[in-house]
Order: sequence, then structure tokens, then C-alpha cells
Amino acid sequence: MNKQQIDLIQSKAIEIELRKDEFYWEAGKAVKQIGFLTDGVLRVYYYNNKGEEITRYFIDEKHLILSGNNVDDFFIPSEYLQAITDCKMIVFTKQDWKDISETIIGWENIVQKIIAKHHTEKIKRRSDLISQDATTRYLDFIEKFPTLANRIPLSYIASYLGITQSSLSRIRKNIR
Repeated sequence: MNKQQIDLIQSKAIEIELRKDEFYWEAGKAVKQIGFLTDGVLRVYYYNNKGEEITRYFIDEKHLILSGNNVDDFFIPSEYLQAITDCKMIVFTKQDWKDISETIIGWENIVQKIIAKHHTEKIKRRSDLISQDATTRYLDFIEKFPTLANRIPLSYIASYLGITQSSLSRIRKNIR
């Protein structure tokens, strides 16, 4: 990108901080911005039909957080996006994002490549969880997220892996 394009993006960007446990978005509430996580860890979770929190995935630094499939969509999530650690983000209003897209030739192409890459990563991570036993899932988690294991509460890791926290403690004890 050239200097003018970078200046345009910077002029539209707003830096925000989310404190640990604050929400970037909540289920049932319209999402009005697009974000890029520069520091920290977020988790996406929902409540199952028993009222239990189920962690679907984690988002760490250098990840784009879009709302819906299209910036024009009125997006109301069915999940929660919560800061696990203190986070720093760069956010854009949907209108500013649209302005960038309409001004910078090839912007949508860049965004689509980012989305495709993250989507592939997410599917790979989730499909591995289905086919592995609990110990292998945990070892795989540590391998894929080496910097996250010590930053995320064990209860969230257990939920993500689809096991109880006591099972996770037993697994961790047995592999040391």
C-alpha cells in the first residue's frame, strides 16, 4: 500500500482497550464495528441447552474480527466475544470500513484472503478436536497455541477441548 492509503486507514482507525472479562460483543446485541486485535486474547463462547458455557475458539493477536459475512449486514451474534486478558484493538465503524473498501482498490481482496486463512485455521483446529482423545487434544492445543496455554484459565481450555476441568488437570499431571 502507498502512503495515502495507509494514511486513510490510520485516519479511520480508533484504538480501544478492553479490560479482562469485558465484551467486544454480546449475544443478541447488534455489532457496529470491525476490529483488529493487536494485543491480548479473546474467546468466543455460547451457552448450550443446559446453560453451560461452551468455548468455541480463542482469538489472539493479529487477527481481524469481522461482524457477519458482509459489512452491510446487520449482524446480531448468537455468541459472546469476551476479553480473557486485557486487550488492545484497532476498530473501525462499519461506515469507515466501507469508505476504506470503496477508496482502496483491492481492499476487499486483501480482506477475503485474511478471512479465508482464518476460516481454514478455525476449521482445522475444530476438526482435530473431534477426532482425537482428550490427551492428544490437549497436547495439540499446546502445540498450536504455545503462547496461550499460560494466559487462559484452565476452565476455558477444558471447555474448548470438550472435557471437564478435573479431566484436564489429570491430563496435565500425567504428561509432566
